[in-house]
Amino acid sequence: MACAGCGTGADGKPAGCKSNGGCSSGGCNRLNVFDWLANIPLGDSLAPFDIIEVSFNNGSRKDFFRNVTKQHFEKGEMVTVEGISGFDVGTVSLTGELVKLQMKKRRAEDTPEVKKVLRRPTPEDLHRLNDNKAREKEALIKARALARNLGLEMKLTEVEIQADGRKATFFYTADDRVDFRELIKVYASEFRVKVEMRQIGARQEAGKVGGIGSCGRELCCATWLSDFKSVNTTAARYQNLSINQAKLSGQCGRLKCCLNYELDTYLDALKDFPEDADTIETAAGVASLQKRDIFKNLMWYSYESSNKQYPLTITRVKEIRQLNKQGVKPEELKAVEVVVTKPKETDLGFADVVGQISLRSLEKNSHKRKQKDREKQRQQQQQKQQGQPASKKGEQRGGGGGDQRNSHGGQKRRDQKPQQPPRQEQKQGPRPDNNRQESRAPKENKPRPPRHRSKK
Repeated sequence: MACAGCGTGADGKPAGCKSNGGCSSGGCNRLNVFDWLANIPLGDSLAPFDIIEVSFNNGSRKDFFRNVTKQHFEKGEMVTVEGISGFDVGTVSLTGELVKLQMKKRRAEDTPEVKKVLRRPTPEDLHRLNDNKAREKEALIKARALARNLGLEMKLTEVEIQADGRKATFFYTADDRVDFRELIKVYASEFRVKVEMRQIGARQEAGKVGGIGSCGRELCCATWLSDFKSVNTTAARYQNLSINQAKLSGQCGRLKCCLNYELDTYLDALKDFPEDADTIETAAGVASLQKRDIFKNLMWYSYESSNKQYPLTITRVKEIRQLNKQGVKPEELKAVEVVVTKPKETDLGFADVVGQISLRSLEKNSHKRKQKDREKQRQQQQQKQQGQPASKKGEQRGGGGGDQRNSHGGQKRRDQKPQQPPRQEQKQGPRPDNNRQESRAPKENKPRPPRHRSKK
């Protein structure tokens, strides 16, 4: 048997499954319940509960099925169950007595109408499942294009095709009601399946799409959170959080579900704080409540004329409120001095050597290297301006003059040896250019004219 999320190990169990039947991989452990009764044996007179929980599409949808085959299924195994006008293949997510609690939680009744488990999946069932799952991405793209052509204000999130390919469920989100009667006809003729449209909320959409939250972990709705409770801004106010819509909103555009995680703890701690102490009156004026510190049991007040805040104990606030009810205004608040203690520094055995290492030698080397690079760039620019790269100059020095000597020298040049300049001239004078060498070569081969002496 193969696991939809993590494959199959050598012992027939999923490769990522733990000893209790749970899968540690990201696919089949999504939205699963920890079966803490898995290793507890039942009595001989007690028969195991015959309904199991099966998850589909990597845990995004779950349903209950009656095990009429009397076979023992473990968590993580794949089973073939009844579908709509066909069959479907899913993964066992929960078995045993905990299924009763899950059915009670989801208000599912144990009636004869509960669908049945058919068999363990055959290779043909798995092959058809893989083929139909590969069609889902392409079907989602086409479905979005068809809905856009009809001008419907809806957003398709996911398309789930049944294992036998006879039914397709289209999950969508919409702000208003959508008349998709014409859309169902188009989908049925395009995909050749029985179409079911199911509307979901923004939180369910985020759970199906998935992502990484601002905490750096995977979204709770995409991993373990299955119940979505309403979240409002009062939860942030109880926890002394700033009402910033950008920071308090999740990727679904709604308030983060994690605002409810510690809300009960804050509500229990706020029971000792007085509720009617938003403002207190003193001789200096009216002080307004700014925040409550449940960790230090302090209440911070400030006057309207200044921004300075005064921390008061809970007992002192109750005393002032009692005096205000009697018409008495105390002269001072008697604020508490809050001492901020730094955490103890532990000696890790490291020495601070910042500033003790001199980097002048490295700076000099880098400065010299930069100067060399600049000189090379200048030389390359000069060579480009002259129109002759450095590599070609050497070729012209060696071969340019020889061709002209052969062309102008004639037979005399073959007989006569070339005149070599004296060594002193080579040392003293500069090296002649190619142009000068070319111009001198024909002059040396010409015979000298006779000199005529003038007679006096």
